[in-house]
Amino acid sequence: MDLKIYNTLSGEKEDFKPLKKGVVGMYQCGPTVYDRAHIGNLRTMVMNDLVRRVFEHQGYKVNQVMNITDVDDKTIKKSQAEKKSLTELTRHYETLFLADIHSLNILTPHHLLRASEHIEKMIEMISIILENDHAYQSKDGIYFSIGLSKNYGALAKLKLDAEVQERIANDEYEKENPRDFALWKFATPEDGDAVWDAPFGKGRPGWHIECSAMATEALGPTIDVHTGGSDLIFPHHTNEIAQSESATGKHFVKYWLHGGFMNVNDAKMSKSKGTGLILSDIEDAGISPLGFRYWLLTSHYRTPVNFTLEAVSGAQNAFIRLVETFVRLGEVTHEHIHAHGEPRDYRAEFKERISDDFDMPGALALTWEMIKDHSLEADKKIKLLLDFDTVFGLGLKAVADMKASGDAGTLIPAEIIALADAREDARKAHEWDKADAFRAQIEEMGYEVKDTDKGPEIKVLR
Repeated sequence: MDLKIYNTLSGEKEDFKPLKKGVVGMYQCGPTVYDRAHIGNLRTMVMNDLVRRVFEHQGYKVNQVMNITDVDDKTIKKSQAEKKSLTELTRHYETLFLADIHSLNILTPHHLLRASEHIEKMIEMISIILENDHAYQSKDGIYFSIGLSKNYGALAKLKLDAEVQERIANDEYEKENPRDFALWKFATPEDGDAVWDAPFGKGRPGWHIECSAMATEALGPTIDVHTGGSDLIFPHHTNEIAQSESATGKHFVKYWLHGGFMNVNDAKMSKSKGTGLILSDIEDAGISPLGFRYWLLTSHYRTPVNFTLEAVSGAQNAFIRLVETFVRLGEVTHEHIHAHGEPRDYRAEFKERISDDFDMPGALALTWEMIKDHSLEADKKIKLLLDFDTVFGLGLKAVADMKASGDAGTLIPAEIIALADAREDARKAHEWDKADAFRAQIEEMGYEVKDTDKGPEIKVLR
């Protein structure tokens, strides 16, 4: 079945046709690692994960790339405020971010690219843009001239009214035109050691050029899919298109996918107002990471959502019922099948739902219809649930594996198993700080992990 994707650029659903048959190159904007990711950021990460899982369920080989922004105004200011090196600060928050996505059972992207490790590619791209006369030098940096960019703002359906010009002007750097944006910022004393030599002057990259350089270096001048939150459409993704196409002369992205905003109790997320919730905040309120993930599945990725404890608690209860039902199906010894008419092809229907612009609410509703279908044997329901969960990512396979091993006396939540697996991966890679962070998070959630000859053993803390 053809996969249809809503493309932000065209404003329409389009049949997905990859650049290379059977392969998907996918770039997603990752975190700026100066603080913890809030739950709105994590919604976008879950969206990215679902997109990858659907592609893989459809038989595509996915090459998923995510950047880590560890060099920008925010990371530099925070490192100086805390009297830490930029590397020390950003690695700390990077580790916490990776722990969060593992808790949410998000598949780790195939490539995690730190901006600080790709400065040479950024300098190369800026040099090309300068050679193409699409950028100029000001006293404080190198700026991209959007007036020379064909179709600038098409992604955002941009009309450069007073409000838009004010947003552009917030860059706070000198430029010939207030609409232009910084590719390179010349070194200042406030930058500390976060500066690099370049043929056009010592300094550091602007935020936008980082993603363009890393995306094209990893996936080529044209990529299949680029994802992010709706807040990145302008100016970030708009500027990515302009500078990338100036440097390569080729169309940058075929399909743009953007997730909807999240409010908290009908208010915009704001740390100063107490609505900038992080994952540990909702865990403290009794919401498990996978309960939160289940709630996200109940809304389409493009739909704005409103986080309330009441709504998410209800979704978590449904998630618990799903896991309990899955366990009971494995214990069925006597079935009462009521066949009527032709059996439904739930696998085909599921594929149809997820192929329609990643319709998770529809796929989840279908799952419950299948569970309640008395004409279907328990073993078939189990197989379908395991297949569907390769997309949902709710950890049912971990539950099945635990039951098969005879360790289901105390049912360990799937998110704890995912964290333990992530810790084991970190240990094998000798990333001890990361492994310790995973262990700490497991213990905060009321469990402990012990290393044995047979692998990690998880127990409930008494």
